[in-house]
Amino acid sequence: MLKEIIIAIQSYIDAHNFVRRHRLWKWILIPGIIYMILFVAGIYYFWISTGNAVTWLSEQTGLIPWLQKQRNEFLSFLFVMIGIMLRLVLTFFYFSLFKYLFLIIGSPVFAYLSEKTASIIEGKDFPFSFSQLMKDAWRGSKLALRNSIWQAVYLFALFLLSFIPLVGWITPLIALFIECYYYGFSMMDYSCERNRLSPSASIDFIGRHRGLAIGNGLIFYLMHGLILVGWIIAPAYAVIAATLSLHQVKKP
Repeated sequence: MLKEIIIAIQSYIDAHNFVRRHRLWKWILIPGIIYMILFVAGIYYFWISTGNAVTWLSEQTGLIPWLQKQRNEFLSFLFVMIGIMLRLVLTFFYFSLFKYLFLIIGSPVFAYLSEKTASIIEGKDFPFSFSQLMKDAWRGSKLALRNSIWQAVYLFALFLLSFIPLVGWITPLIALFIECYYYGFSMMDYSCERNRLSPSASIDFIGRHRGLAIGNGLIFYLMHGLILVGWIIAPAYAVIAATLSLHQVKKP
């Protein structure tokens, strides 16, 4: 699995060179700018709402008055850490919902971009069909909905674990890897669909190559550290990198 994670990471460098060489910038910038605007607005308001939610929960359970009576620095520290972990898990939950909403909206563009990438690297044309593109987008939307449900189940379990001192401190890390896997899954499925794999066969195939999915999603999230630029190029780069990584793995 480690080898596949490395391949997925290196594929982002290949994706950048691929975009430059074949001048695919218009397919990067248009969905990227839309994604950036939605991401900034959503994360701002959700971070504020998670703070209000944690404060409300603390007041309703009487934790703040109780901590003030105890005057115990260690208990206060634990409470602060639990609050931070809780906000991070809630933020991951929001990002999951936002990510799948964007994947559903952008499915036609991402399906076409994956097909365009495969057409160039394999040296053959895939005849354009609007009806087939819509079928691909519909399939991607259904799998995105399926993944969002499973991921919501896992994140809810992590949400409960985040209340447990010490154990709850690692829940954001676990949530991150779950996020990476399911995002990379969505990016790889465009190639699986193009090769006419059924949804169940696609789930099985990606499950056997989970390293590619985790590596793809990991770099996608790390690219958000590049303010504005990373937010714009991350979604489309992820699609191209997933297509390139699968092509490399399929080589003899």
